[in-house]
Amino acid sequence: MSVPQLSDEHRGEEILAVLDTAFGELLAADPAAFRVKFRKMAASAFAFYRGTASLFYHDLSAEHAGPGGAAHSGPYLDERTSRVWIHGDLHAENFGTYMDAGGRLVFNVNDFDEAYVGPFLWDLKRFAASMALIGYAKALSDEQITGMVSVYAAAYRERIRALATGAKRDEVPPFTLDTAQGPLLDVLRDARSLTRFGLLDSMTEIRDFERRFAPGGGAIELDAATRYKVLAAFDGYLETLPDSSLARPDSYRVKDVVGRRGIGIGSAGLPSYNILLEGHSDALENDVVIYVKQAQTPAVSRHITDPAVREYFLHEGHRTVISQRALQAHADPWLGWTELDGAGQLVAEVSPYAVDLDWSDLDDPEEMALVVADLGRATAAMHAAADDTSGESLVPFSTERAIDAAIAADEDTLVPLLVDFAHDYGARARRDHQIFLDLFRNGRIPGL
Repeated sequence: MSVPQLSDEHRGEEILAVLDTAFGELLAADPAAFRVKFRKMAASAFAFYRGTASLFYHDLSAEHAGPGGAAHSGPYLDERTSRVWIHGDLHAENFGTYMDAGGRLVFNVNDFDEAYVGPFLWDLKRFAASMALIGYAKALSDEQITGMVSVYAAAYRERIRALATGAKRDEVPPFTLDTAQGPLLDVLRDARSLTRFGLLDSMTEIRDFERRFAPGGGAIELDAATRYKVLAAFDGYLETLPDSSLARPDSYRVKDVVGRRGIGIGSAGLPSYNILLEGHSDALENDVVIYVKQAQTPAVSRHITDPAVREYFLHEGHRTVISQRALQAHADPWLGWTELDGAGQLVAEVSPYAVDLDWSDLDDPEEMALVVADLGRATAAMHAAADDTSGESLVPFSTERAIDAAIAADEDTLVPLLVDFAHDYGARARRDHQIFLDLFRNGRIPGL
């Protein structure tokens, strides 16, 4: 990747313009939430990178611009490989555990808020740059960072080839308690040690022989009008669930509703609500908490001009759910969408079994390389799941075969392409972080 050397002043103006496009309306509505978000982003170059997918795709689309359009220009990108379901924010910390629809704990890619249809290579580049930033923060040498990215690319390539050349998906098992090793197995065991009762105990209390949300802890009591709107949106959500999820209608009896402030780097300014449900039995320890969150416009969508993609989705809530169901085999059975105040909403369980991969405990380069290889395989499996076998018509071909054919035409370029990009964009992100930090602390960000 060739990085134009704009002056810090000009790059600062570019960063401000991109942030305004991505967050301007939400920031104006809730500047306090964005002060918190930006302080989290200021903490490190990696935190800044996590919070600025919009800047990443702004830069990437400029790199890929050409006669064929942003999505179709560049190595390995053709009419099919530029039009596959992608995660959209595939950095090294967006992996963790979840309980699938079959009751099995799985380690895989998580957080599909940015998912969309676009060039498969953009996922790989976003991950590669994130590894350069993590490696730099852990004082790995450039050579060691090169090794990490190379391992990821090779593992991705190997798994895509296996899937494309006849390996059935059930012959390439996901990472579970039976198949995972090393830190991934540790994360799954940590998730297994958690309980629904522990989650409920942290958020609720028993009052008058019934479970209710506990006051405080970020919960916001709703007025009658807002509660009515949320419950009406909940009724709309039920219509989006697969029939298999509705086997016991009493599971969806509402016990309580509270508001929540958007939390996390990616959720600043987004209204959110928690709903307490009966769950799969009358036992109080089996109650379920789901969240209703306003879905955001994915950063990558601003750089994909295909009208067939844009018109496929009813709204951003629908887009998030359909994308997650396509990319994640056996997704959360509580996953659905609805509308509230004219905005698309994502609905999913607040899972007690969600544990993210923690890089703070990973310092040994050899152990890191083993983890990175597994993440490469997980990325390939995710891309392969979201195609003509996913039940959606938007990608009506075998993704793994399309990607395999593109890479096979130029086997030797993939690893150096990702390595060069990782180093170049990692350096750019570190410089951008410093520029952002100076803009923020000197009051240069409008609205704050």
